[in-house]
Amino acid sequence: MKVARFHAPGDIRVEDAPEPVAGPGEIKIRVRNCSTCGTDAKIFKHGHHHIRPPRVMGHEIAGEVVDGTEGWAPGDRVQVIAAIPCGTCGECRRGRMTVCPNQESMGYHYDGGFAEYMVVPAKVLAVNGVNRIPDGVGFAEASVAEPLACVLNGQELARVGQGDDVVIMGSGPIGCLHVRLARSRGAARVFLLDVNAERLEMAASLVRPDAAVHAEGGDSAVEQVLKLTEGRGADVVVTAAASGAAQEQALRMAARQGRISFFGGLPKDDPIIRCDSNLVHYRELTIVGANGSSPAHNAQALELIAGGEVPVSDLITHRLPLPEVLDGIGIVSRGEAIKVTVEP
Repeated sequence: MKVARFHAPGDIRVEDAPEPVAGPGEIKIRVRNCSTCGTDAKIFKHGHHHIRPPRVMGHEIAGEVVDGTEGWAPGDRVQVIAAIPCGTCGECRRGRMTVCPNQESMGYHYDGGFAEYMVVPAKVLAVNGVNRIPDGVGFAEASVAEPLACVLNGQELARVGQGDDVVIMGSGPIGCLHVRLARSRGAARVFLLDVNAERLEMAASLVRPDAAVHAEGGDSAVEQVLKLTEGRGADVVVTAAASGAAQEQALRMAARQGRISFFGGLPKDDPIIRCDSNLVHYRELTIVGANGSSPAHNAQALELIAGGEVPVSDLITHRLPLPEVLDGIGIVSRGEAIKVTVEP
């Protein structure tokens, strides 16, 4: 079979590999879609400390069972989680699976979905990490459940709800999903903000925010958000971009008792920002992190897609065969697409 393996930074190869065999407690699936994201682009450029090459990449996985353990039959359509909690540590027992200190990941610790076939480890099934795809949902759409699950976790932590004014900073695929999920959770107005005017225009044409804000530098983003919100600021600000400047601006555009979600992580060599503590103190602001998703979030994301609350099919702008996976990662790196999916 064909796979896309990471060998070193800048070195991902599409090559032949033997078809895997499922062991006890595992299932083997025929991968139908594995979508790409900015994390794949970062791994391509810089590698990752959890990846010991060679490793088959890809963690937004949907396919059909060809061989498996009890409870699964050939032909079952499934979506697979990316982040694998251990299920037994103190955090997992308290229901905090997103911050499991023993977490592993598909495409990092285990071969992922840029392959014609893959084996889902027993520990994924042990934490209910394989979900049946609802009728009416295609494999490509199901693969987007994984990033949507992460967005769902972030909005739950930031308590996005009825009547909120919400600002999403970053108009990539995650930002687009944030816009649609915020709407489904009852937000009054959702504003989409980006420094890249072309990407903002492309995203806004699909998800139709109440306003598309081109942040041209300096404090223009803060000023525009304050103007849009009649001077009070946003109830929720989500930084769906790896930008320290965006995080600093988020504090200044939040309303009193506003919630700020630091959704996008910062580069490890530049993770420090300036925080006006008095803004947090006197305005009673809440700052929350957001790290991945739990198995339950993946299941809920599939339900949101199936029920039409969060449409995703139109966000998939590129569909590529496995031999063109490097082209897909390049498209993601250059911000030329909303969502790119690979169809092995």
